[in-house]
Amino acid sequence: MSSAPRFNPSAHRPKTQRLRLGVRGAAGTRKSTFAASLADAGLGTLCFFDTELKSCHLPGSDGSRFDAFELTAPDELAVAIAWALRDPEGHARQYGCYALDSWNGWFGPKYAAFLQAKRVETALAYPELDGADLQRLQVVCGEVLRPLCIDSKACVVITDTIAGKGLEEKEDNEVGRIVPISASGLEYFVDVLVEAELRLGEGGIAETCLHRVIKTNNRALPIGLVLENPVFTDYLVRLGSTTVGTAETIEAEARDREAAPVLSVVPPPEASTEEALGALLAKVERYGFTRENLVTVAMRAYGKPLLTDLTASEIAALDGRIEAAAQKKQVPAAPAAPWAGSRR
Repeated sequence: MSSAPRFNPSAHRPKTQRLRLGVRGAAGTRKSTFAASLADAGLGTLCFFDTELKSCHLPGSDGSRFDAFELTAPDELAVAIAWALRDPEGHARQYGCYALDSWNGWFGPKYAAFLQAKRVETALAYPELDGADLQRLQVVCGEVLRPLCIDSKACVVITDTIAGKGLEEKEDNEVGRIVPISASGLEYFVDVLVEAELRLGEGGIAETCLHRVIKTNNRALPIGLVLENPVFTDYLVRLGSTTVGTAETIEAEARDREAAPVLSVVPPPEASTEEALGALLAKVERYGFTRENLVTVAMRAYGKPLLTDLTASEIAALDGRIEAAAQKKQVPAAPAAPWAGSRR
């Protein structure tokens, strides 16, 4: 039996629902407040990655409501995510959901670094990144987004800051029209992308925050859906699922995957030794040899006078020797050479 591992379907079937939500909007549209609402969704402790040093304004960011981490250097984000997912200290916190506030706070400096490298390469003050540059940039982005959105197997909110829209831009982004894929690749990793907008009532007193779905992979959250003053729980209610991933279910699934038996490649059963020996004896008789001839060869080669003591590999080797002997036996004798210089 081979010990080569095979795919185990039972260990990889979807068991829980999760929602990875991207929230884009201008400054002041309550994106950070919405991201922090993950802490109240009953999923477990929220791990909040803050790239813009704004989490200090959110109630409970000191650890009493959720864990917030200020990350001033772009390279710190990947290290922080790895700590939360794989480091024993971070894993012990049993995070059940994650928030990144904001993506632009990390992507902006990374994009600027790529532009600076392009300036050095081209000696242009305002260079443009070519296709190869953008491909490398998306690989770098994936090194952050994939662990956060996929390896975590948890619900995630990622905020992204965009410029405020004027009337002409709003016309180009009406309900039902998908925004173009950005260079950062964020849209590839989230399930649902919404745009946040803050509207003021008459007299500028009442405020209403609107979320409008502009990209989706979930039919429960269709393009064009608008939610007023939402929290993350409102999205979970829309999902209508009772199996949303939590810290407990994520940990349980990890244990199940580790405990799942490793499937192995099992080769087709070989013919029994008795059957193989019977086939060899039939071949011996067919080629005009005798059983005694075979016993003599087996005794000389393996020291076994009893053919029933032969192993499968030994029988196979003897089969090859019988084949070779039969071929030699069938070769006709060479004709006698004519007498050289015969007398007349």
